[in-house]
Amino acid sequence: MEPIDRLDDEVLVRRDGVLGHVQLNRPRALNALTQAMVERLTEVLAEWLHDDGVQTVVLSGAGDRGLCAGGDIVAIAHSIRSGGAEAARFWRDEYALDAVIARYPKPFVALMDGLVLGGGVGLSAHGGTRVVTERTRIGMPEVSIGFFPDVGGTLLLARAPGELGTHLALTGGTASGADAIALGLADHLVPSERLAELVAALGSAPPAEVIARLAVAAGASELVAQRDWIDEAYSGDDPLAIVERLEASPVPAAREAAATIRTKSPTSVAVTLAAVRRARELASLEAVLERDFRIAMHFTQGHETLEGVRAQVIDKDRTPRWDPARLDDVTAEAVERYFAPLEGRELGLAQAGPSSRGE
Repeated sequence: MEPIDRLDDEVLVRRDGVLGHVQLNRPRALNALTQAMVERLTEVLAEWLHDDGVQTVVLSGAGDRGLCAGGDIVAIAHSIRSGGAEAARFWRDEYALDAVIARYPKPFVALMDGLVLGGGVGLSAHGGTRVVTERTRIGMPEVSIGFFPDVGGTLLLARAPGELGTHLALTGGTASGADAIALGLADHLVPSERLAELVAALGSAPPAEVIARLAVAAGASELVAQRDWIDEAYSGDDPLAIVERLEASPVPAAREAAATIRTKSPTSVAVTLAAVRRARELASLEAVLERDFRIAMHFTQGHETLEGVRAQVIDKDRTPRWDPARLDDVTAEAVERYFAPLEGRELGLAQAGPSSRGE
């Protein structure tokens, strides 16, 4: 497979037979997305759309730690401090790219090996063929940094069986490869040691044929095994009631979940729950991404995201000072403001036909 770009580029582009391979290439940063990476991915996918020589596209991440840990949140925090223009540009382009991937007409295979978080979920879990491994840990941990599961993540979580998606959204927890398949976030499990073989075979054979040969049984999902207490505790639209049910549960894992949620941004928890519930009512991924852009832009006007990034990533003191500090003090009116129209600054995505996920 001959590389087209320099090895130090943030996105490596290769061609091998009928395969086009794009690889996120910031392994020291867990392949966190930058504006330039989003633009390059968008450009390459547009080129290959009209290239008859490319019949299959593969997305992977450099290094052995993960596909992508999300967006470059430090850069986003710096942008918010200076008015938010670059953050708005990043989200606008990132969400548009997620929509392109969801409706890409050629087979799009995402290798979700290792950590797949936040924006990495947007690049992979909306794709047509989603491959996990025994090393996969997939999640939307945004409530930990005073944000919410964007990139259409609330739609994916809302469609998970029962309240399993709600549990992941409010705790910011991660799912294994087996969990991801059970929750509808992935399709096949291929052992990590055989990913190179998979990519090589895609240069001359269709994905269904290659994956049928290399995939193995995912095994039981630990999350699904806990569905009884999760479904009971996470019902309804009141985040405080959910936490109180978890705290009153006789199940130790439920009480641990409650303690975890109590450490997250109360505003983020309340907005996230509302976003997951409302995602079920929206007609398409594009509609969810439009809504996500509104919420993201409203977060740039507040305190929570800056404080969350400061505490978790910049100062790393792990002691965020949320405002308000308690779920009890987050009002319905405050939550509703995050869903308000942007008055002329909307995302403006147009739905372009059925997605690979069957919308």
